[in-house]
Parts: sequence; structure tokens; C-alpha cells
Amino acid sequence: MRDGFIDRYGGERLVFPGVLRLLSHLLPGEFPYHPNWKFGVCHTWYWDLYPTVDHEVPVTLQGPDDPDNWITTSMRRNLIRSNRSLEDMSWKLVAPGGPDWDGLTAWYVRYFRDHPWLGTVQPLKKWYRAASANGVT
Repeated sequence: MRDGFIDRYGGERLVFPGVLRLLSHLLPGEFPYHPNWKFGVCHTWYWDLYPTVDHEVPVTLQGPDDPDNWITTSMRRNLIRSNRSLEDMSWKLVAPGGPDWDGLTAWYVRYFRDHPWLGTVQPLKKWYRAASANGVT
């Protein structure tokens, strides 16, 4: 949420994880999920739109493991970059996102509230609690 659901390596919009899990729950055939994100089984949007935390300066290159060194990126870019420096990749950081994009978090919270039966689905309930704990209403 801190980076505004923007991939800091490419500038693309990312999506709140609860939205992707909700799609998998509602449309399992069209939007499959695999707990280990098995490639070829899990929908590719998990790789392209799911926000992950990466280290601007990799820990293997003596970067600290603290919030000042954390950035948001997609799983695909996180894996592509691996332990290489931004300079080695010829990548530059883009600015964090602003208030115009929340990764569909507010939509998720509204949808969850409008469909109370979703509270019985633990992964979806977990993401609802996470969004609510961050002040999304």
C-alpha cells in the first residue's frame, strides 16, 4: 500500500492481492490459483499483477533488510531481477503511485461487505482484515 500499488521497476499498476484471490474463488476454471504459484497452473496475472516486496539494493549486495530499502514490484520482475543491481539491469526506479490508484482495494472491501458469505472463506477474510487494518473503508 505504501507504494500505491505501482510496480516501481516498470510503472505498471498492480492489484491488491485479495482481488486476485477473490477472482480465483469466484472463477476457478477461468482464473486458477495454485498455493505455490506453479507456473502453467496459476493464472499469469498472479505473476504480473500481484505486488511483492523487493530490496532496492539486494541484501546479497549488502543492502539492508529494512523499510527504507523495500520497494514494490510484480513477482515476475522480482524473479527476473533476482540479486542483480538496478545498474546491472539498466533499470531505474519509478515514483510510487498516488491516491488515484489503490489497486482496487476499496472495491474489494465494498464487495466483501456486500457479500457476507465471503467471510467464511479464510484467505478472503484475511485480505479483508488487512485492508481494513490499513484504513480502507
